[in-house]
Amino acid sequence: MSKRALHSVSFIHRWAPIAAAATLVAACGGGGYGGAPVGTLSANVPVVVSDASSEDWSTIGVKVLQIALVPQGGGANVVVYTAPNPAPVVNLAQLDALGELIANASVPAGTYTGAVITVAANAGDVSLVVSPDPEAGFAAPAGSTIDPAMIQIQGAQGAPGSRTVPVAVSFASPLVVGTSQATALDLEFDLAHPAFIVGHVPVGAGATLWAVDFNGPVRHRHVGALTELVLRHLYGSVSTVAADGTSVTLTKEMPTWPPVTPETAAPAGQSVTVLADAANGTLFYDLDAKTKTTLTSFSSIASSLAGKQLRVAARYQADGSLVATRIWASATFAAVWFSPEGHVLHVDPLNDLVVIASESGQPVTLKVDENTQFFFRRPDAPASDATPIATGTAFLAAHGVARGFKVHAQVVDPLATPLVAQTVDIETAVYDGKIAGATTNGFTTTRQFATPADDYSVALGFIASNSPNGTDPAGNAVTGFEYWNFAFPANPFTGAGAVPGFVSAVGGSVDFGGIIGALPGHAVSFVRWGDNANPNGWSAARSIVVPVPLPRGTVSTAYANNAFAMSLAGGTKPVTVTVSTTPGSATLVYQVDRTGGVITVSPQDVTTSGGLAAMTAGLASGAVVKVDGAPQADGTLKAYVLAYFTGLSPR
Repeated sequence: MSKRALHSVSFIHRWAPIAAAATLVAACGGGGYGGAPVGTLSANVPVVVSDASSEDWSTIGVKVLQIALVPQGGGANVVVYTAPNPAPVVNLAQLDALGELIANASVPAGTYTGAVITVAANAGDVSLVVSPDPEAGFAAPAGSTIDPAMIQIQGAQGAPGSRTVPVAVSFASPLVVGTSQATALDLEFDLAHPAFIVGHVPVGAGATLWAVDFNGPVRHRHVGALTELVLRHLYGSVSTVAADGTSVTLTKEMPTWPPVTPETAAPAGQSVTVLADAANGTLFYDLDAKTKTTLTSFSSIASSLAGKQLRVAARYQADGSLVATRIWASATFAAVWFSPEGHVLHVDPLNDLVVIASESGQPVTLKVDENTQFFFRRPDAPASDATPIATGTAFLAAHGVARGFKVHAQVVDPLATPLVAQTVDIETAVYDGKIAGATTNGFTTTRQFATPADDYSVALGFIASNSPNGTDPAGNAVTGFEYWNFAFPANPFTGAGAVPGFVSAVGGSVDFGGIIGALPGHAVSFVRWGDNANPNGWSAARSIVVPVPLPRGTVSTAYANNAFAMSLAGGTKPVTVTVSTTPGSATLVYQVDRTGGVITVSPQDVTTSGGLAAMTAGLASGAVVKVDGAPQADGTLKAYVLAYFTGLSPR
């Protein structure tokens, strides 16, 4: 992926699925269909938040105060989540295509067309901790915590001490509560959006300011069946064990924020019931006794669970119930919390080491030995979800783990030096970067990092055309590879045309000459282990065609007739950038202004005369711009998102 070392206005460019998702499970039946008004019958709605990765951040901590659904046809919003006091901090950086279960709500049957998410917006309510190894040229030191005084939250309302940001979300299709089947609603809180986090380093002297904008494009994206949703591990204390041993109920907990030593628990304001896996067995790890057993019922350990702290890897069943795949238990919260979680930072197969970027911004090094088990989370395949895909050091030597994978590990002994990994859950396996050699048989993804030893160039094939791959937005079963466009996540391409369509979509290139050179298409690919097409390796199951994140540049030819030319430092020739003003597919345009120590990020609707006039004035010759776009076959760049800078210029 292009290097942001060439500019000092830092954006998060990674694809970011899901910001807050309301996941609808089996309803009580009757009423509330179509455009029917909200009724008295209700359904259980687990409320989930999730997000995506960022190479630059180990913590993007936010406090979600409330989530409410908007009924069709008017009426009062229906609150489905209210945070306890104090509100727990949710680290979006850990939710890389994962769900964080934060509530179970009883929602009246009816039809809902949107949601309002309320986020805390006082000084200190947003926490930013830099990754241990951010991209070269990132505007903050590795592992540092951003001073809350340097974080400016856009759109905050209310009196000091109780400031909030309400985020209104329109659903791509209505949410109908009252159906007989479980379904999932995915609302993206898009970290890939260039206006979400903006680090502005001024020309000359001046402090770096960070603007956080929660009112970026929060949107609906289809995620298929509820059983496909990968949940982040749950934490909680045991409150009850069912008399028949089929389930255990937890009082959900989150770690205290800011972190303390030893780690202590903060109540999350809900109870969660998880079932034992009676068919496949639940792996149960007693961290105090250092034992591992396989359970099909909790009856044999019920007496020992009273008051215990648990960490649970769980999956949804079609009826909305949660089944425990693996459970770790201890008398103390610190013991279950001490389980390195984060994105893979480095892989050293020569010395059998994996380094994980922790939430604290510090790297955690794990030794892999002959007993280390690797799991790949497959909630839609219950048997494989609890079965290791590999054991021992050979998995590292075969490049089975790469930088950027989201993992959750368990160590054998938290006091040992070095830490030895007992298990490694691969929760999200993603390769991203430049695409080359794309054919209907596969493609090569090349990625470069600030640390060259982490670079990879991986040849990936597609999953088999008959491999189950979830459902489409209409609820039809999908087989084989699917892809979608970064700008239109609710419209995946499936079926026989998906592979050739993807090959065409990533086949363009733009050439700036000089040290920049030619930039091909980019994609993020979610891979699956052990598909029929590649039983002993990774295959691409889903890909997202993403815009190329160009460095900051300057306008060399002013905007006219839906296009302008831009130049990059280090390049020798300008490239034509096209801008769409068509409603429904218009380029996302933002004015970023820094005046008097205040950053203001203002969206410009270029489908209107006012927005178009503002952008035209902002794209005068010599203006500073930041463009993310898709290379086209004719050598032009189609702008997906565009920012132009006013006021104090960025360095």
